[in-house]
Amino acid sequence: MRNGTQTIETERGPARVDLTVPGSRAVPASLLVLGHGAGGSVDAPDLTAVRDGALAAGVAVALVTQPYRVAGRRTPPPAGHLDEAWRAVLEVLTAQAGRVPVLVGGRSSGARVACRTAAEVGAAGIVALAFPLHPPGRPERSRAAELLTGLPTLVVNGDRDPFGVPGATPGVEIVVLVGERHDLRQAPHAAAGAVVAFLRAHGWAR
Repeated sequence: MRNGTQTIETERGPARVDLTVPGSRAVPASLLVLGHGAGGSVDAPDLTAVRDGALAAGVAVALVTQPYRVAGRRTPPPAGHLDEAWRAVLEVLTAQAGRVPVLVGGRSSGARVACRTAAEVGAAGIVALAFPLHPPGRPERSRAAELLTGLPTLVVNGDRDPFGVPGATPGVEIVVLVGERHDLRQAPHAAAGAVVAFLRAHGWAR
């Protein structure tokens, strides 16, 4: 794995991957692959804070921009199209990682994509930031089942998130940040700290 930006072709168009490897010459403890929210970018405060925290803990980080955002569109395509592009990206990144454990995750929509595809792409675990449990004001449309992957999973949500906060879920560690809304913008370092602690607890960070 090498630092840099690469384009990965998918059936849904080219995806962009910004890969950063820890500064030491040691093999990374793991590779954390993160996706953005529906209309957002990989420059979201929580994603960049998690990237920086993970790098300091010996973890390589890949920030993935979905094809529709590379093409300049803000409205996401159907979930199946997102999943298809994500799987294609993970196939390439997993091959590049070799024996390094690969974890998947993202914020909001990106977290859902990671959860839906984690088992299929062979991920070791999942990091879900601002997981959108349900559409605002529609708690009956719960997406909690997407968290039932059988893989070690961390969810970091704000207690004021209008998309809801998941309840206790088997195999899922849930961290609730007081005062945060869906963007996790108030204290992104707190989200990063929770992620690094989760990675270390499972031997995926130094």
